[in-house]
This record gives sequence, C-alpha cells and structure tokens, in this order.
Amino acid sequence: MGKSGKKYGESFESVVDRIKEATGTRTQVELAQVLGIRQSSISDAKRRDSVPADWFLTLFREFGLNPDWLALGRGPQHIKTKEGYKPFDQPALSETLREEGSPYGDPLASAKVVTYYAMAGGTAEDGGWKPQPAGKIAIPKTFDRKSLLVVRMDGAGMEPLIRRGAFVGLDRDQVSVLSGEVYGVLLPFEGLVVRRVFLEAEKNRFVLRAENSGHTDQHFGFEEYRDKIVGRVVWMIQEI
Repeated sequence: MGKSGKKYGESFESVVDRIKEATGTRTQVELAQVLGIRQSSISDAKRRDSVPADWFLTLFREFGLNPDWLALGRGPQHIKTKEGYKPFDQPALSETLREEGSPYGDPLASAKVVTYYAMAGGTAEDGGWKPQPAGKIAIPKTFDRKSLLVVRMDGAGMEPLIRRGAFVGLDRDQVSVLSGEVYGVLLPFEGLVVRRVFLEAEKNRFVLRAENSGHTDQHFGFEEYRDKIVGRVVWMIQEI
C-alpha cells in the first residue's frame, strides 16, 4: 500500500488468480517459492487485501509479466519482447514474447526470459570480443545459471548437430578443456564460433573440429586457451 493509502489494482484474490494463471502455480507454497518470500507474507497480504509492489517487480523481472495486467487485467500479459520493454498498450499480443501457464510441479514447465547474443559480437576497449545483445528468448528456468551466455548460431560449421539459427547455452565457468567436448571459442576475424575441441598433447596444441566436413580443422596452442575458450556448450534449442 502506498503513502496515499490507496492500493494498486483489484482485490487480492483477483490479482493472485492472475499470478497463478501466468506462473502455473496452484498453492500458497508454490506461489511463495515463485515470489521468493515466506508463505506467511502471502497470508499477511491477503488479510490486508493488497498485493505488495515488490511482487509486481519480481514477476516483471522473472517472467516479463505486465504489472497492469496483473493488477487490473489490462493490456497484454507479457511486456518483455524481443525488442525489450514496451508500454502496456503496445505491441500487439502477436508480437509479444509470452509463455503459457503450466503446472508448477514440472520444473521444465517454468520459463525465464533471457537475452541472447550475436556470435559476431563487437570489439571491447582491449580489442577483444564483446557480446552484443540480439534479442530475448524464454528458456526453462532449469537451463538458467549465473554463468550462462546464450548465443544464436549464425554459421553451419556444427551442422547437423547444431543447426544455423539454434540457440546455444554456454557455461562461462566451464573453460577447462575436456577433450572431445563442444565449446564456444574466440577466433581472429571470426568472433565466436562453436567447435568440438580435442587435445593434441604431442604437438602442445588444441584442435578445433567442426561437425560439417566442409570446414577444415583449426588449432591454437596450450598457452592461448584461456583467452580463446568462452565456455562449454551445456544445452541447445533448435527445430528438428
């Protein structure tokens, strides 16, 4: 409740019904987990018949949910689009990145909207590769992690394993090379590429191998790998 004493939105029950619809939650326990609060906080809000403002902020940040839709049933359900934030009255629903409500009990049914980046990237002040945001995508929340970098494949080097246009999740904490695993690697004049990396101990180097036989192997020395490896591929999303 604000300083004016007026609450934002309709009754507590109406707002919570919309929250449950959008997040796929059913019980107060599940709702508390989604909001990151104690269950007793929900009981307190229900007694006051007023939804706290920080609930709206959490739901916007985590799910891209429109506070006006939650509070008043007005405008689109989601307002985080591939172009970023939009006011409640635009864009059209067909242009909005949205997800369907689904049972909270299934961990893969709960999604999070994240930024994905172009593999070409830009140039940082030190001359290195700099990620450039390219849009938004909803991924299962279980796919998210603090060290995640999501990129969209713009080449055919890893086809048919990873196709052009696929979304790839890189774990930037996993930069120690395990021979034969797939990594995001920085290459001169190419930017970020995805390749299978093999160890050639007798030549003191790593081999970067594409799945596509039309691409030749590339190499870099042991002393370079910390500057080359961006992260290991931990998941991918693509059409079959």
